Amino acid sequence: MASTLALTNNEQRVLGCLLEKEVTTPDQYPLSLNALTNACNQKSNREPVMDLSEAEVQDTLHGLKEKHLLASETGFGSRVVKYRHRFCNTEFGELKLSDQEFGILCVMFLRGPQTPGELRTRTNRLCEFVDVSEVDNVLSELAHRNDGPFVTMLDREPGKRESRYAHLLGNTDDTGNTPLQQPSAQMANNTASNQDSDGERISYLEMRVDELENKLAEILDRLD
Repeated sequence: MASTLALTNNEQRVLGCLLEKEVTTPDQYPLSLNALTNACNQKSNREPVMDLSEAEVQDTLHGLKEKHLLASETGFGSRVVKYRHRFCNTEFGELKLSDQEFGILCVMFLRGPQTPGELRTRTNRLCEFVDVSEVDNVLSELAHRNDGPFVTMLDREPGKRESRYAHLLGNTDDTGNTPLQQPSAQMANNTASNQDSDGERISYLEMRVDELENKLAEILDRLD
């Protein structure tokens, strides 16, 4: 699958949102066009932040349908069309992922290449990892699956302790995360020492913002 599937940046964002909301807000899933557009344009848990119109999201949904990665349906007490993914763990496809594999690919679709430490923090609403070494193990499994590979390790950035990993299911251009100039040794040491505590604080704040945006999306969807 990894060798043949080529997702555009917009398709990665839409598919990532559907994967995310299926787990984090199951009572709102599947998603309407309005709710999905709001999810794509969230300010939290998205890199880069996008400003997609409903027309652009609709075009992206059409592309995902052509790749057999999306299903649309009506009902649920409303005539509004709603969308669900067919990417994995469904009766329509062969791809089966563990919760941890699902979480890693979902977050990569939404935020691009990341380190194992970042992945452990940012997947906390989707799955559980005991420690970073467990993330490393799952990344290795994704890189060596018989139906893959699904991820690859990138060259380590200057001043960073960990290498980043990127998925292999589409465009992995990381223009939104161009490395800065190499910091001094002292600055790098200070950054490393603060990384874990800052990551936990940022993760909590992102989670709270995401919850508020989900509630707002639900209200807007009901008013639509």
